[in-house]
Amino acid sequence: MHDHAPAPGGIRDAGHRRLLAVSLGLTATIMVVQVVGAILSGSLALLADAAHMFTDSSALVIALIATAVAARPADDRRTFGYQRAEVFAALINAIILIVLTVSVAIGGVNRLLNPGEVEVAGPVMLAVAVVGMLANGTSMWLLSRAQEKSINVRGAYLEVMGDLIGSVMVIIAAIVIVTTGWMPADAIASLVIAAMIVPRAISLLREVFSVLAESAPKGMSVDDIRTHLKGYEGVVDVHDVHVWQLTRGAPVFTAHVSVAQSVYAQGRSAELLTRLQSCLADHFDVEHSTFQLEPAGHDDCEATHA
Repeated sequence: MHDHAPAPGGIRDAGHRRLLAVSLGLTATIMVVQVVGAILSGSLALLADAAHMFTDSSALVIALIATAVAARPADDRRTFGYQRAEVFAALINAIILIVLTVSVAIGGVNRLLNPGEVEVAGPVMLAVAVVGMLANGTSMWLLSRAQEKSINVRGAYLEVMGDLIGSVMVIIAAIVIVTTGWMPADAIASLVIAAMIVPRAISLLREVFSVLAESAPKGMSVDDIRTHLKGYEGVVDVHDVHVWQLTRGAPVFTAHVSVAQSVYAQGRSAELLTRLQSCLADHFDVEHSTFQLEPAGHDDCEATHA
């Protein structure tokens, strides 16, 4: 049997748009604080983290817009609705992450190659980074449950995670500067931030392309589903199986089911169809399923539709 998520009731169970709006407010506020802190301290790492925050603020705005669009009902032209808007928003977020990585890496290398007379105010850098870490941790906690069900929110969640990691890197660099006075730690932290962003961007891109390529959802085995369905009385074979997802947490299933003649003779085809659809919903979390029932041995072109 499949375990379902706990019943709603806490702040993390609020609507996706509300959670994204709260995270946007936190991210934008800390971004301003980091920009001011970077100017006062002269920290490249803090400025890079502020740039990351700016990018994430833009991404959260995109995510909010996409969530609103995705909530629109289906119509005669877009029969599956607008849920794919979340996927396109996630694609934009991934591209933003890649651009950010290149920018931060270039800045860090330039600082290492041309250090000049750089002086970084470690205490200011440390204080601002700690505030950023606390704010990012709060945003991650708010989005943690929703990101399991929405690829759009997941994109925002990963970006906030990047901010949290960036804040930790800045804190480490600031401690090194305060205790040893070694200024290159600031530029090195910038490069570490860039390196940490790459795997997240690639992971998000892979998930987006998997959805757009209409691949089976990760962790869902077509063979397991086919075997499970064939276990029902009256089912002779299951073929022409297709499983894909509109967005994260919205799988779609279609299949042809060869049914024993006795099922039709006894008038149990509707009952069998209901049981098959319930099976998909209860055991595999597939709420949208379509089955074409056909008499065993009958040619597909002359299939009987249920």
